[in-house]
Amino acid sequence: MTAPKDFNDRMLSLGLARVSEAAAHASARLIGRGDEKAADQAAVNAMRDQLNMLDIKGVVVIGEGERDEAPMLYIGEEVGTGEGPEVDIALDPLEGTTLTAKDMPNALTVIAMAPRGTLLHAPDVYMEKLAIGPGYPTDVVSLDMTPSERVRALAQARGVEDSDITVCILERPRHEDLVAEVRSTGAAIRLITDGDVAGVIHCAEAELTGIDMYMGSGGAPEGVLAASALKCMGGQMWGKLLFRNDDERGRARKAGITDLDRIYSRDQLVTGDVIFAATGVTNGSIVAGVKREPNYLQTETILMRSKTGSVRRMIYRNPIK
Repeated sequence: MTAPKDFNDRMLSLGLARVSEAAAHASARLIGRGDEKAADQAAVNAMRDQLNMLDIKGVVVIGEGERDEAPMLYIGEEVGTGEGPEVDIALDPLEGTTLTAKDMPNALTVIAMAPRGTLLHAPDVYMEKLAIGPGYPTDVVSLDMTPSERVRALAQARGVEDSDITVCILERPRHEDLVAEVRSTGAAIRLITDGDVAGVIHCAEAELTGIDMYMGSGGAPEGVLAASALKCMGGQMWGKLLFRNDDERGRARKAGITDLDRIYSRDQLVTGDVIFAATGVTNGSIVAGVKREPNYLQTETILMRSKTGSVRRMIYRNPIK
């Protein structure tokens, strides 16, 4: 699917970076303060204010939750000036609230924008995820494979031993069996405490991050954000929604999802052109965190466009008033 003519991703991308930067600035004062909710709320408020300055007819399709759960940036909320292209917005104002509260690495502010109807309206349930970077044959690994089969297949495609593969996995009790099976192949594991959007992005720059593959379950909304990033950077991703009860299945049906067992590829999670921006809050392996100097704050943002495959890193210094 090609973007509508009024979706000028080149012009909109800088505005999206400003949205991400504003959220990082707002949450920076709460780094290491131990208050996850306050840090998240500060990022939400700043992101919403900046979004409403953009000349778009935006609808939040991946947000902070349902309207009755989130006073701002809830799913279905309209943002922007009401002038300009109709767009879908997927966002996580602060991916890594715990990381921010504890001053741990890889907290980010994350947002993606695409033409209306091109981002999967993923319900707030779990998603099993699998991702690898660019340069591999299509479907060299799949969710139908066991974890050990994925390691072997990727190693063979790279022309290396299984022990040369590194897999990123979210450290959770539910992943104990996954971790054990991956380690049985001799592969290394990079465990992360939070932030699986960053975990997936790591695969796209394996030569820098040392991570070849991401596996495991995490939030489905974060899966759409991660797919947006990979669509810009290159790489393959698959996701399958996981349901624990009928209430969660009902959420999926409410979002318009009828095939509850479907495995989504990257380009089925994000069907059109997309812009993606992420700004570092705490220092991480993707971007640097907010740097506070006597007279200014400095942030680093990664800004990407799938249409051109461009990846831009920007340093922003903002005087402290």
